[in-house]
Amino acid sequence: MADVLLEGRDLTKHYPVRKGILQRTIGWVRAVDGISFTIERGKTLSLVGESGAGKTTTAKAVLLQEKLTSGTILFEGKDLSHFSPAQLKAEYRPRLGSVQQNPWSSMNPRMKVRNIIAEPLVVNKKQTKQQLQSRISELLEQVGLSAEHAENYPHEFSGGQRQRIAVARAMALNPSLVVLDEPVSALDVSIRAQIMNLLKDLQEQYNLSYLVIAHNLATVRYMSHTVAIMYLGQIVEYGEAEELFERPLHPYTKALISASLLTLPEDEDKGVEKIILRGEMPSPLNPPAGCRFHTRCGEAMPECGQSVPPLRDVGGGHKVACNKA
Repeated sequence: MADVLLEGRDLTKHYPVRKGILQRTIGWVRAVDGISFTIERGKTLSLVGESGAGKTTTAKAVLLQEKLTSGTILFEGKDLSHFSPAQLKAEYRPRLGSVQQNPWSSMNPRMKVRNIIAEPLVVNKKQTKQQLQSRISELLEQVGLSAEHAENYPHEFSGGQRQRIAVARAMALNPSLVVLDEPVSALDVSIRAQIMNLLKDLQEQYNLSYLVIAHNLATVRYMSHTVAIMYLGQIVEYGEAEELFERPLHPYTKALISASLLTLPEDEDKGVEKIILRGEMPSPLNPPAGCRFHTRCGEAMPECGQSVPPLRDVGGGHKVACNKA
């Protein structure tokens, strides 16, 4: 039986749209609309989709940076909604780490590296100055930097080094789950593999779980054990990474994979189907009826605009929400 660290059940986040002096609610932005997933201990789940799909909102809900409209988050089988603020501070928040997309904007430029890494330690743990200094040196060495770097400022480092510092900060409290929001997209291509290898090494060494937010499918395939494809606030396909990449079933997943592969003209000669999506993603304020993807889908049938296809298991935990699949 799988050792589930975190589970999201029917997570929903709707933002009110208000207008006028009285700020009357005139509608709701359906950022996340009833998604469910599990993250196993020591494994990586990636959320994939275009901007506006709901990936970052989901990550913020897991980090408790956004309050859910409805739904349940369970951590090690315990419902977080039953936790008091003191319990969340003591039992949940210290078990989390996060690495943001941009290593330039995620750090205070006026703070030395030692203070940046020390922040979560100072807030959550009582320890001596010597213990703190020792832990900071240990963390820097874990991510491939030296203890001497603790006295430098962020502007003195390259983008890849700054992201290593961000990883060190995320690891400060020995977390069980680290949320990685586009962790390598702002880096040079030559540096991305180094950071991804560092993250995989740390995962193996400390049995870490990762929730990865990404749109680059090469990153996703390399990092992930499980992948959830999101479109307009909903999960349209979900399954083990290799299975999903080798046998994509949803037309949207096929289009994403097609776009990531077809970078060279000779790719077409290899028999890779070229799929070009028409139009843009509709507004989450007024999503289409039925399957939300049907307005851009080349395989849409009449019923796709009328009924919402359920996310059904087609075998081996591979799930798809499509009338045709």
